[in-house]
Amino acid sequence: MATAETRDALVAGAIATLREKGHAHASAREIAARAGCNQALIFYHFGSVERLLLAALDRVAELRRERYQGLVDESRSLKELVAAARTVFEEDLELGHTAVLVEMIAAAQANAALRPEVAERLRPWRGFAADALRGTPAARLGPPEEIAHGVVAMYLGLELLAVLDDDPAPALALFTRADSLASLLDFIPRRRRS
Repeated sequence: MATAETRDALVAGAIATLREKGHAHASAREIAARAGCNQALIFYHFGSVERLLLAALDRVAELRRERYQGLVDESRSLKELVAAARTVFEEDLELGHTAVLVEMIAAAQANAALRPEVAERLRPWRGFAADALRGTPAARLGPPEEIAHGVVAMYLGLELLAVLDDDPAPALALFTRADSLASLLDFIPRRRRS
């Protein structure tokens, strides 16, 4: 297997392990078995299991960011942004993408050295949300950075509860309510500055 293929296989193995077994079971042996590689290759390519798990988090973030950006770029109103958020929420639940992030956040709670690494990877998501909110009626509710912080926290919390309860219905009901509110906010004209 070529170097790039080996790295990709290890990252895919790490993603699958985090998603299906959690951080506590993300051992070199487990990941290497899923990747079809010798576990020594984890240390050769990444230096440690934690560095590989961070690379897995980066890969998931990259894939989701592309998908989210496409949906946000197509949105022309707050209502369409809410619909885009619901779409990615449902996809993330189905594909287990947020599970990777949640596992790494949980691990960072117990590992002080991992905290800044995971926090650094969350910052772009708050920036992404703030950029998506700028120019929408939601920006009238407060600074986009503050609203974005709440949106990211709510999104992660909704995913976590949907998984814990094994029931996405309450979260989807909130998206329905947000859709109604977005319709109202989209309807209210902007005040012109004099």
